[in-house]
Amino acid sequence: MGLDITVVIADWSWLGEVPSRERLLRLRNAWYAEETGLWEHNAPVVEGDWEWPKGPDGSRFAVYEFLQTLGSYKPHFWATHHWERVRDHTGPLLRAGLDTFLLGLIWDGMDGESGETDADFFSGEPEVAYGLLVACSPDSVRRLATVWEDIRPRLGGLRETFTVYSAVPDGRGGDFDAFALLLEEWGRILTEAAGRGWGVVGLSE
Repeated sequence: MGLDITVVIADWSWLGEVPSRERLLRLRNAWYAEETGLWEHNAPVVEGDWEWPKGPDGSRFAVYEFLQTLGSYKPHFWATHHWERVRDHTGPLLRAGLDTFLLGLIWDGMDGESGETDADFFSGEPEVAYGLLVACSPDSVRRLATVWEDIRPRLGGLRETFTVYSAVPDGRGGDFDAFALLLEEWGRILTEAAGRGWGVVGLSE
């Protein structure tokens, strides 16, 4: 799992001004734009916070910097791996909520089926959507943000179950605090995007 991930919230209407095949390119071009983009940005990166571009696209998208992940996709992968070990021992309401939340973002499900995605907005063709890890339309964002608000107050009750059942065969268990923090950060991303009526994009560059 050598993938990285950069999570962006973006104005879907701005991306929708160009044909579907050009939308990821539009986002990438704005991101990499000299002086006004975010690539090699002069401002220090602050983990757990947003980076906003300068210039004309400054109100169109922002990048979220996760805490404790160093930009790697691996913590997201391990979160879903541990969830698969824990979910059968979780109460039905919380299990259903977390299933929906994770399937909408970073999980392929127990049988490896594709999670819910709005990748078709970016054409859905592999050569066009290369590096697209997460795609949530504004409607999906609102739905997932609502799910998050439902499961957030009950997440702490999963600690003991997680500690007992997340262990892999060599005895190493998952870190519940890291798991919960990662979900809380995804919740923060969804809440911010939902408040703006924007979508969420996860890219591997």
